[in-house]
Amino acid sequence: MKAKLYTLLLIGMTLCSCEKNIDIDFHSVVPLYYVEGWITPYETIVRVSQTKNMSDTTSVCGIDNAIVTITDDEGNTFNVPYSERDYYMSDEHGEVGKTYRLDVTVDGHHFSSTSKMYRMASINTFRLIWKNMLSERYIFGDIRIQDFPNEINYYYIHIYRNGIPYRSAVLKDDTNPGGELQQLFAFNKEGSTDQDRLREGDELEAEVRTIDERSYEYLYSLLLMDNTGTNPIENFTGGCLGYFSAFSGVGRGIEFRTEYVEEEE
Repeated sequence: MKAKLYTLLLIGMTLCSCEKNIDIDFHSVVPLYYVEGWITPYETIVRVSQTKNMSDTTSVCGIDNAIVTITDDEGNTFNVPYSERDYYMSDEHGEVGKTYRLDVTVDGHHFSSTSKMYRMASINTFRLIWKNMLSERYIFGDIRIQDFPNEINYYYIHIYRNGIPYRSAVLKDDTNPGGELQQLFAFNKEGSTDQDRLREGDELEAEVRTIDERSYEYLYSLLLMDNTGTNPIENFTGGCLGYFSAFSGVGRGIEFRTEYVEEEE
């Protein structure tokens, strides 16, 4: 049997969500636990949930009795208290260069994951361009990131449309390390009336997170699911689903107007 869970992507200080169906091979009568956690330079947010039962394979229910802690690489630990709607939240924040461990204990189960916070990237450009593909023209979002030299870096890029998750991608600096990295997002085909198309006046926000390798590998496997049909890789010990990421992020916004779209150089 396969159970469908949902990945909730929290961004910055808000609780906006993007749901992505995840097909998980599920043969056990024991409910599956699902944990997603973030520590940023501003706050800590963790969500804890689980599948309801074998017969209800499309729903998850929140857990409000978990013990959630964060420990840094100097041995300092703080609790993340339950807040609301499955979320555990704290004003305690992370620091660049430190490694953090998230521990979640619930109903006799213990789950743990670690992540290192890297310095914030910079966005050189976020613009809209016309790009020819075969015999058709498309509007693309063109994001340019200035990479850091002499180190391996990983990025998670998220596009929001009017505050709602719209497009996402992960990026590794193996194409131009230390230089400018480019990520393109296909938006509108010329003349399209698709419901997903951008409309005049839409507000677009690009967020670039600098993430560690473990977070990159998890997110990369998650984005590949639609093409491969495989499950995402494990990020936690203890057998739960989900992932934990310590990250710093930067954003830039633009308004969508057709007259603002540039011709590709």
